[in-house]
Amino acid sequence: MLSNFSFLYFSHFSTLPILLFLLGLWGIVVVRRNLIIILISIEVLLLAVNLAFILNSLFLDDIWGQLIALYVLTIAGAESAIGLAILVAFYRLQSLLSVDLVSFLKG
Repeated sequence: MLSNFSFLYFSHFSTLPILLFLLGLWGIVVVRRNLIIILISIEVLLLAVNLAFILNSLFLDDIWGQLIALYVLTIAGAESAIGLAILVAFYRLQSLLSVDLVSFLKG
């Protein structure tokens, strides 16, 4: 049975992933200046989700949240590598990185 103190302790630490997730979502939806900021915002979103998985794993004394966080980190690394490769190719073609010109990437 969970005590009242442990739930209070968990609720204080669970606000950080929520704030990070909202910051990443704000970067994608509101800012949208260039594609690099959008990629960084996606990384912040994924790191917030990882932090939430790890906190829940520690709170529930279970290993699955930490394993899922490792899986998400590998997916985030692959996403960053592919996204940056697309950005470099797009910059070589257009010589600028603009969100409005992404429609040229359609096949």
